Amino acid sequence: MPLDLSEIKYSDLNSKRNENYNYQKISAVLADYGFVTHRLTDDWQWADFIAQHVDGIIFLKVQLKGRLTFDKKYLEKDIYIAFRSSRGIWFLYDHDELFNIIFSEMENIQESKFRKDNGLYSFPGLGSKYRQFLLPYQI
Repeated sequence: MPLDLSEIKYSDLNSKRNENYNYQKISAVLADYGFVTHRLTDDWQWADFIAQHVDGIIFLKVQLKGRLTFDKKYLEKDIYIAFRSSRGIWFLYDHDELFNIIFSEMENIQESKFRKDNGLYSFPGLGSKYRQFLLPYQI
């Protein structure tokens, strides 16, 4: 007897299930680029998962986020951030590299809560200004 499967609605999932869903989705995308992913249960060295390339050389520590995010706790930790835009496009970026690019170009962010408060800055939407910075990181 065949399974009676129906697609789920992402919006109906709780936050933990969203994270599991996103991990499976990014793993499938990264497989197209020759990566195998390994889920971590304890945020080892700030990573949610490891992405290992078939070349045996590239080894990425990846933090999965819901949107473009920078956090001082990730600085100088060799962390990559992966997130899916509202349009369903995936991005994978070196946290420090993109941090340096965006924060050197955007003076208003430099004076933001990132510098003054807890060291966290995320972008609720991606205007054309930010999309231009993200284009090289689209996968």
